[in-house]
Amino acid sequence: MQLSNSEEQLMQHLWKLEKAFMKDLLEAFPEPKPATTTVATLLKRMIDKKFVAYNEFGNSREYYPLVKKTDYFSKHVNGLIKNFFNNSASQFASFFTTETDLSASELEELQKIINKELQKKKK
Repeated sequence: MQLSNSEEQLMQHLWKLEKAFMKDLLEAFPEPKPATTTVATLLKRMIDKKFVAYNEFGNSREYYPLVKKTDYFSKHVNGLIKNFFNNSASQFASFFTTETDLSASELEELQKIINKELQKKKK
């Protein structure tokens, strides 16, 4: 199951806040802020999709994510690699490093991350 762009934007705020009431979520948005009804509709859809749940406190609901940010995005990246790069991580890495505007220091940082993971795999 996937989130729409609007739902994903709301989910980003919820991941950052970890738990939030409606007013907290509205405050997290930049101006112009969405209408309360819009956020309520998005939350309902996200609850139906099992991305969000809530605890009730009287008439208020405190929302929290059911899906971890890393899990959500790793699924997307794996899908991207499968669908656009013939399921080849090296094709993806080649595209990512040549077609994006990464600085030398960013590429060096990526190399350190890869080397660290290689060391873990060799143990």
